[in-house]
Amino acid sequence: MQNSFFQLFKVPETRRRIFNTLGLLLVYRLGFQIPIPGMSPDFLLSQKDQGSFFGLMSTFSGGAIGDTNLFALGIMPYISASIIFSMLTKVSPAMEAIQKEGAAGQKKINQWTRIAVVPIALIQGLFIFTGVFMKDVQMIAPEMRDSTFTLGLMVVLSLLAGALFVMWVGELITEFGVGNGASLIIMAGIIARIPIAMYQVYSGDTQDFWQTLLMLAAIWVVTVMVVVFIHKGTRRIPIQYARLVRGPQGQMATNRHFLPLKVNMAGVMPIIFASVLFIVPALVFKWFDWSTMEDVFNTPTGFVHVTLYVSLVFFFCFFWNRLMFQPNDIANNLREHGSFVPGIRPGQKTAEFLSNVLTRITLAGAAFLALIAIAPAFVTQGTALPADMRYFLGGTSVLIVVGVALDLVDRLNAQLVMRNYEGFMKSGSGPGWTRGGRGESS
Repeated sequence: MQNSFFQLFKVPETRRRIFNTLGLLLVYRLGFQIPIPGMSPDFLLSQKDQGSFFGLMSTFSGGAIGDTNLFALGIMPYISASIIFSMLTKVSPAMEAIQKEGAAGQKKINQWTRIAVVPIALIQGLFIFTGVFMKDVQMIAPEMRDSTFTLGLMVVLSLLAGALFVMWVGELITEFGVGNGASLIIMAGIIARIPIAMYQVYSGDTQDFWQTLLMLAAIWVVTVMVVVFIHKGTRRIPIQYARLVRGPQGQMATNRHFLPLKVNMAGVMPIIFASVLFIVPALVFKWFDWSTMEDVFNTPTGFVHVTLYVSLVFFFCFFWNRLMFQPNDIANNLREHGSFVPGIRPGQKTAEFLSNVLTRITLAGAAFLALIAIAPAFVTQGTALPADMRYFLGGTSVLIVVGVALDLVDRLNAQLVMRNYEGFMKSGSGPGWTRGGRGESS
């Protein structure tokens, strides 16, 4: 492992991509030092515990919501637009036809996604300004408190500019760096808040700091091990491809392969959808000052919160998997390519078999997501942990960090394998089929 790590920096292209990724992430983090015009940074800096709304939005935006900086929306508008178009390509026949056009169709969808970021960012910026900052005048600089329209225009346009810049940085990371830019931005935002949260734990009670640290390490290690185990878990369905062997007897030979279905096929999307639905009623209750209902929805270990949260996670797991995985299409593709599931008739019977398998693994994946999402809240109940640390231990943050880290490792391994393969081909000598052609040495 150590040799593979150093080999990454010996390959010029991989080394350049790693440094590009680190440099762009540094630019993204430097944007946190640019305040929004007209806002008062002192107020939010004094808020040590930001509550469920700011904590959850910070997770999805890359750790920016709650600070009066230019990147307060972060990557969240781009993620929202991507989710919308991902669902439209499965629901709308016209969008599905465009997606099947190949690279040209994907280019159109990507362009529409970028355009959709503008109205989404405007709506979210206006919502944050009117629903959060205008509720407390202490968030506004004293010299701007009498100019509401001018202040709102500056704040919304500043948030829009920040969201577009973050989207551009994410696309640059995807194109010139390593891994998916949006995912790495979210991961960097989550990890960047951990030192501040650890300092808050240390400053709160120094005597219990090491005990708390050991407890957090144990929770985190167990959670990560379970997440990795389920994330890599697959249900392999055997697939046989019929191959005709021409000869005197006209025999038929078959090759066996596997169709892998991931246990956690939906990833973190069900938790995101469920959490967003919880944000809406919480904000409505806060807007009308219904403190009792707000406390009921915001209590992580309450009966109402846990029941609704688990139910929404299960619902969105089945909804997302049925939307993204079509058993009828898979069965038709297998039949068209002359392949079949052993013991299952091609066509409708194969579709029913795949549907039943999908239902069972979705049930297991939904139970896993629900457990990961609510278990840390019960474990950390009664502790003096800050909100940032609780959200890091929560299911959403751990799934994002672990999933992005595993994807990053797979991409780096692919870079090494490709480099080793090219080096092997270049080092070959002697006659035969080489890059120089037949009978030439490399």
